[in-house]
Order: sequence, then structure tokens, then C-alpha cells
Amino acid sequence: METAFTPLQSLGGGALIGLSAVLLMGLHGRIFGATGILTGLIAPGNRSDFTWRAILLLGMISGPLLVLALTGTMPAVDVPVSTTALVVGGLLVGVGVTFSSGCTSGHGVCGLARLSPRSAASVVTFMAATAATVYVIRHVIGA
Repeated sequence: METAFTPLQSLGGGALIGLSAVLLMGLHGRIFGATGILTGLIAPGNRSDFTWRAILLLGMISGPLLVLALTGTMPAVDVPVSTTALVVGGLLVGVGVTFSSGCTSGHGVCGLARLSPRSAASVVTFMAATAATVYVIRHVIGA
């Protein structure tokens, strides 16, 4: 299994995530944690809270449509695993997000920028689990 190296797209995506995090903190005083944003959208505290969360989520979802408008083609998405693997992976991520009190965007982008010790511990755990998972899948299981 080969992983595509896309430095320009990765740089652009990272810059947009960073800009979004800075703008959300600067304009609303909120942390850009995707899981917390989605959770607050499902059970909003107040009407204004719902509005910015819905707009942000719509912006995330509409990204491929922007690519279509700019390039004339939808971005290629290749998911080399079964639907079952996606569901199991999603459930595992949900459990991990619950135990770490946040996701990679909240801890990795915003928490590290705030020098949060809890976020640093979470990011180290995320990265170690990711490295172990990739190693097991590619070298032990051989998928």
C-alpha cells in the first residue's frame, strides 16, 4: 500500500485549518475542535451558538463543491477499505475522542498552540497510536 505525497495540497489545507482556528478564536473566542463543534451543533447551548457552528460545518462540507467550481472536476476520493472497516474506525475514533476530551484539531492545532499539557499528552497518544496502527496494518497484517 502506497500513500500519496501531496505537499502543496497538504500545505494549503494546513494553512486553511490554521486560519480557521485563528479566526474562530479571534472572532468568537472558541476553540476549533471539530468534534466539539459538531457536538454543540447537535445540542446547541443557544441560537447564536448554533448559527456559527452550522455555518462552519457547511463550509467544511462544501469544500469539494468549491474544488468542482474552480477546476471542473470533483476531487478524487479513494477509500481502500470496506464499509465495515470505516464504521469500526469511526467508532474507535469516537471512543478516543471521548477519552481524550477532544479531537486532533482541538488538541493538535489549538491545544498545542496554547501550550496545554493535556493537549500535548493527547497528541503524543494520537501519534503513537497512529504509528502503531499503520505498522500493524502494513507490516503485520500485510493489507
